[in-house]
Amino acid sequence: MTPADDTTAQPGATAQPDTAARPDTTAQPGKGTIRVLQLYPREMNIYGDWGNALVLQQRLRWHGYTPELIEYNVGDEFPEDVDVIVGGGGQDSGQLLIQDDLQARGETLRQLATDGTPMLVICGLYQLFGKFFKTSAGPVIPGIGILDVETNGTDERLIGNVTLNSPEFGEILGYENHSGQTTLGPGVEPLGSVSRGAGNNSKDGHEGARYRNVVASYLHGSLLPKNPAIADFLIRTAVERKYGTFVPGTPDDGYARLAREHAARRPR
Repeated sequence: MTPADDTTAQPGATAQPDTAARPDTTAQPGKGTIRVLQLYPREMNIYGDWGNALVLQQRLRWHGYTPELIEYNVGDEFPEDVDVIVGGGGQDSGQLLIQDDLQARGETLRQLATDGTPMLVICGLYQLFGKFFKTSAGPVIPGIGILDVETNGTDERLIGNVTLNSPEFGEILGYENHSGQTTLGPGVEPLGSVSRGAGNNSKDGHEGARYRNVVASYLHGSLLPKNPAIADFLIRTAVERKYGTFVPGTPDDGYARLAREHAARRPR
């Protein structure tokens, strides 16, 4: 996110349920527990990004696993044995509030990413998982260097519905609203190629980034309800790393299909 994003935030965007370290008891017994960590939900939860954690919770149930949602906010003790990490976008003020704490947790997060922990980071945390975010006003917010990307603030706002084609996940639908423009280095691949919208920047036609099991994107909406293939990648990877094999359940994709159909009809 960039300074202009403060003006686009919706009231109540940072509200979230009280889910800290509370296991869900509605899953089928026997398959095991998967711990989903939400990074900085107080400051980095805009345009419905909390919905990504909720989708993982529900799809884990459908696949027969017990989800445990955990929050990590500034100053908390970082939890052990995390299976999936998700993080969202935030206003300019939110990024400033978390930057020191994120740097302090940078080595832990880099090690988790290197070890293959599946992660989904959206917009503001996508930027801060990179090398740096240079704001349009000049100050530079350092990133933690998990992703080989650089972001520069501009006066151009990239906003609207987005469709991209991913060799890994097929057609991805979402919504972008950012004026920071991100350039990929050789250490990452794009999440996909844009067929509608802008994506990482207004020039190269790429959206998002992929590195090991990290998925990064500017797409809000929230992303996972309309793109269950990405959700199931995060779940499958987490389960295989923890238990060796993944036995899928029978998730209900009816609402996801309807959401995709509706999003595809919306203008840019």
